[in-house]
Amino acid sequence: MGVSLGLPLLDTMGWADTPNGKASKPPVRLGFMYMPHGVIMDQFWPATAESFLSSPPPALQSLRPVLDQCVLMKGISGVPISPFNGAPHALELSTWLTAMLPAAAKRHEINIAISADQIAANHLGAFTALPSLELATMPQTWKENQEGLNEGYYSHCSFRSPTQALPAEVNPRNVLNRLFSKQEQGGGTRASSPLGALDRSLLDIVLSGAKDLRRTLPVSDQRKLDEYLDSVRSVERRIAAIEFRQKEAALEKAGLRPSNRHASDSAPIEVRIPEGDKRSEYMQVMCDLNILAFQTDTTRVSTYIGSTPNGASYPELGFNDQHHSNTHHNNEAEKVRKVALITEFNIAQFAYMVKKMAALREADGTLLDNCIMMWGSGLEDGNKHTRENLPFIIAGKGGGSIRTGRFFADTKGNQGDLLTTLLACAGIPVDRPVGIATKQIEGLKG
Repeated sequence: MGVSLGLPLLDTMGWADTPNGKASKPPVRLGFMYMPHGVIMDQFWPATAESFLSSPPPALQSLRPVLDQCVLMKGISGVPISPFNGAPHALELSTWLTAMLPAAAKRHEINIAISADQIAANHLGAFTALPSLELATMPQTWKENQEGLNEGYYSHCSFRSPTQALPAEVNPRNVLNRLFSKQEQGGGTRASSPLGALDRSLLDIVLSGAKDLRRTLPVSDQRKLDEYLDSVRSVERRIAAIEFRQKEAALEKAGLRPSNRHASDSAPIEVRIPEGDKRSEYMQVMCDLNILAFQTDTTRVSTYIGSTPNGASYPELGFNDQHHSNTHHNNEAEKVRKVALITEFNIAQFAYMVKKMAALREADGTLLDNCIMMWGSGLEDGNKHTRENLPFIIAGKGGGSIRTGRFFADTKGNQGDLLTTLLACAGIPVDRPVGIATKQIEGLKG
C-alpha cells in the first residue's frame, strides 16, 4: 500500500477517457490557504484593472511572475455576523469555507455547515487515497470566549458535517508519513501492510448493523450515529481507492497498462523537512507537501491554515509583536507597516507554492494549470473588523475552467457565491448553494 500511494498518477483514476492512446486529461485539484486579520487595503488592491499585471501593489509583488495565472476580485462580501457582533475572530476562519454562521441556539458546540473543501472531498475523495488533506502552521488550541462560541471555531476551517470539525496536521514529518503510509521501524521505514478482505468484511458488518440500530434510536442519537457512519464510509472509500491503486500498480508492473503520465511530465518533487524554526521554511515545506500530494494524486483537495486568529508573531520580519495586536493600528504608521509586512510575507509563501506548481510540467501544460488555489482572509480590515471586501487571490486555470490574468474592481457577490463558483469550475456537482450564496460569479469562468 505504501508503494502504491507514492506512485505518480495512474490510468482511469476518475479521469476522462484516453483519446487515441494519448494520456488522459489531468484532474482538477482544489487548494485553500488562509491568513487571518485582513490586509492593508491600499497595499493589496490594484489601482486599476489595467495596472494589475504591469504595476501590482506591494502585497502582490511576490506573485508578479505568475499574476497572469491569477484572478483578483474586489467586492466579495463576507457573512454578516449578527447576532455574533462581538465574535469577529471566532467567525473569521470558521465562516471562511462554510459561508455560514453557527447555530445561535447551540453556540457552545460545533454546529455550522459542511465546508466547501469537504463538499469537494465528498465528490473527489472516492478517487484518491486521502479524500482531503488539512494542514496548519499552529496548533488548533486557542481558547477564548467570544459570544459564548465553541473554541473550535477559532482555529478550524474544515467541517466534514455541520457538527464535525476536521483537525489539521502541524507536523510536516507526520504529513509526509501520512501521504506515503510509512512507519519508522528500527531506524528505517517500511510500507504498511495491505488492507485485506477482513477490513472489507468488518466494514460491511458495521454498516449493516448500524442500519438496524438507527431505527431504534431517538433523533439526537441518530445524528451521532450518522456522523459515525460518515467516518466509516470515508474509511470505506479510502480502502476502495487503495485497492484500486494496488490493482493498477500491479498491471503497470506487469506491463499490461501504460501509465497515463506523459513522458515529459515533471517527476514528483523532493520534500526536505527543515530543522530550524524559521516560519518561512516551515510554511514552504508544508506547501511542498501540498504540491507532492497533488502531483501523486494522493488527494485532490487541501486546506492550509497559515496562521490562526491571535497568537501568531513573525520574528523573521524583525519584530516580535503579535499579528493581532498590530492590526488594531488606529492608523499608526509603524503598526500599519508591520501589518503590511506580515501580509506580504504570507502571500509570498502562497506565491512560493503556485510558482513551483507553474514550473512543474503536467500533460500539455503545468500542474498549476490543473489546479484552483485560493488564498484569502476572513476579514477585510483587521482594525475595524470589516467584511465588505474580503481579500481573495485565485491562482490556476482549473483545467481551463477559469480565465486568469484579470482584476475585477467591482465584483457583485459574497463568499458563498465565490465558493459555489469554484466548486463548479472544479467540476463538483453542487445541488445547493454554499452557505449564503445566491448565484455563481459567471465572470470568473473561462
